[in-house]
Amino acid sequence: MPENSGKEPVTPRTDEEKAKVLNRLKRIEGQVRGIQKMVEEDRYCVDILVQISAIDSALNKVGHSLMERHAHHCVADAVKKGEGEEAIDELMKVMKQFTK
Repeated sequence: MPENSGKEPVTPRTDEEKAKVLNRLKRIEGQVRGIQKMVEEDRYCVDILVQISAIDSALNKVGHSLMERHAHHCVADAVKKGEGEEAIDELMKVMKQFTK
């Protein structure tokens, strides 16, 4: 199970936001299953690598979307409350981890 900070979003995601993210993740999950099948079928390495690159790009898009929402809601709220430094430090830490 992934690490849990124990924090909640300042503004809960709307049903539409959740649906968009979940749909993207389900498509990515399908792509991963497709790669598994490609490996089982002993497909050409470059074909598999191209698909891995597509998944990497798709995950990055989901991550950027979540980071943007976090900045607009959670970080902005923390700044308004005078707790901006901690929120910005947290965001920078996750951005560094995200871009490794």
